[in-house]
Amino acid sequence: MSIKSLAAYTLPSSVDIPKNKVSWQFDPSRAALLIHDMQEYFVDFYGENNDLIKQVISHIAALKAFCKAQGIPVYYTAQPQEQSDEDRALLNDMWGKGLPQHPEKKPIISELTPDEDDIVFTKWRYSAFYRSSLKEQMTSQAKDQLIICGIYAHIGVMQTAVDAFMHDIKPFLVADAIADFTLKDHLTALNYIANNAGRVVCVDDIVTLDAKNQANKLSKSEMRAQILPLIEDADELDDDDNLMDFGLDSVAVMTLLSLWQKQGLNVTFVELAKAPTINGFWHTVSQANAL
Repeated sequence: MSIKSLAAYTLPSSVDIPKNKVSWQFDPSRAALLIHDMQEYFVDFYGENNDLIKQVISHIAALKAFCKAQGIPVYYTAQPQEQSDEDRALLNDMWGKGLPQHPEKKPIISELTPDEDDIVFTKWRYSAFYRSSLKEQMTSQAKDQLIICGIYAHIGVMQTAVDAFMHDIKPFLVADAIADFTLKDHLTALNYIANNAGRVVCVDDIVTLDAKNQANKLSKSEMRAQILPLIEDADELDDDDNLMDFGLDSVAVMTLLSLWQKQGLNVTFVELAKAPTINGFWHTVSQANAL
């Protein structure tokens, strides 16, 4: 009836991710992060020296740091320490009294302690949406993408992803930032979501997808700001002035190319040299990347 101690297994990597049915593009401006049920009570079933949960905690911490840097809101779920039989209902039949028998283990683990501006939703059932204001919170913040990580993959994590889909919120299930009872259970969740209710990704995929999207959102003013430190008398520069007259040499152009290529912008030295002005560079970049 109760959860037993959980053994480590090898986390799925990018080569283990099932083929996604959808190709939704991650957009930080539309996304929120949900850290699911990472309370001491649930994490403790993995034991102190379990490499699996250590990896997952590390990946979630990295994911949270990335989201914070991008201005993506961070949400948590956590069961309350007091739950009446009426509140738990069928959970008692399936899992016993659970966390209420160990109220001292209610806190989110110290490695992932919520910040003051994070939101913690009370968790009553498998889905984080049940009896919570998660949907309303996302609507109020104009968010319709939910990055999901935490435990356990084939129970609450998967059900939350399905419920997000049912609310027209696109779930991004992070395969290497969730843990489960067994690898089989873990893969069951990944396969179900990839085939029926969302997109399965890895932590690195979120960062890569964001880098591509940010490249596609490069504005003319941002491009200008990248160029100005490389020229002389920048305060006198007009957008149609020849940048070469302001000291922009081939080394500086290569510096810009390297920066833009890392951002996913596909332009060449020859293309830029044909129109060495702010407006010319912007036209070249815009045409090459359909901005």
